[in-house]
Amino acid sequence: MKQNIRFCRASDGVRIAYGITGEGPPLVKAANYLTHLEHDYNGPVWKHWINGLSAYHTYIRYDARDCGLSDRNVNEYSIDAWVRDLEAVVDSMGLTRFPLLGISQGASVSVAYAARHPEKVSHLILYGGYARGRFNRNLTSEQKTEAETMINVIRTGWGQQNPAFRQLFSTLLMPEGTKEQIDWLNILAEISASPDAASRMERAFYHIDVTHLTGVVSVPTLVLHSKNDACIPFEEGRFLASHIPDARFVTLDSKNHILLEEEPAWERFLAEVRNFLGTPEPKTERKNLQTVFTELTPRELEVLELISKGYKNSEIAGELYISPKTVRNHITRIFSKLQVDSRGKAIVLAREAGLGKS
Repeated sequence: MKQNIRFCRASDGVRIAYGITGEGPPLVKAANYLTHLEHDYNGPVWKHWINGLSAYHTYIRYDARDCGLSDRNVNEYSIDAWVRDLEAVVDSMGLTRFPLLGISQGASVSVAYAARHPEKVSHLILYGGYARGRFNRNLTSEQKTEAETMINVIRTGWGQQNPAFRQLFSTLLMPEGTKEQIDWLNILAEISASPDAASRMERAFYHIDVTHLTGVVSVPTLVLHSKNDACIPFEEGRFLASHIPDARFVTLDSKNHILLEEEPAWERFLAEVRNFLGTPEPKTERKNLQTVFTELTPRELEVLELISKGYKNSEIAGELYISPKTVRNHITRIFSKLQVDSRGKAIVLAREAGLGKS
């Protein structure tokens, strides 16, 4: 899958970088914090999101102002500015109607956009989001101190060579992440925005309040939230869903704010989104293969297919943008699930099912 990166300008002149992957009807994702189109595309944290959401759609995502490949050193961070950035991407693509996905604070931006442009949004999907930023949740004095501390940690600690301060946030985002994934997120925090910009954005997120707009949303809405999300409290997801007319709320059994590919919650998320959007069933060949190898996850099926084509571990890692260690772990699980003890036996089973054939 190839990524096409383009640029557009928001109404205040800020250049916004956006990426396009996949084919089919459009699916737009509002920007969330922190992103980098190139780094995300090649990494072990967001790659399965990109693949999964691009499988049946032209998936359009973008770097927020002051992040990634978008313009840096901007002055305005606000719901209005973030909505204008989303408007610029939509207008640049010439989209007239599309489903909109909002993750984390991107959910607040998506609510504001849907309230402003109900004619453009066919479906609204909100994951791990909120209507009220941290400073608008009736905090105790201790909670306010904690919030200010988090902002100061970003401002003073993220620029240090030691990743300890950045790792605090990486661990909150993915408490069940592997060392590889945590290390990757630490790098993302370093390259996606400057410490000053990241802290200013964090403070702006804490001041978000789109509660008054939730009741205006008139499009079909799906709200999903991890039950034990360490970043955005589960109650904020319930609050968001309860204030949007007729919104459907789905609880995901996870501790992660960023869902990991190997956890059942990720498959549940994809299934719920595809059902909500009325996405067609997978192609017959792939569906049959998944039926044959019911014990394998979609990623394990991808690895098995590449094994059946004669790919070495290093080649599989390059093809799927994962580490050789992750490939070895996948292969170990595949062998265990298929009850084989060699690559050759796995290849025989795969080819009997039609994998590895041109």
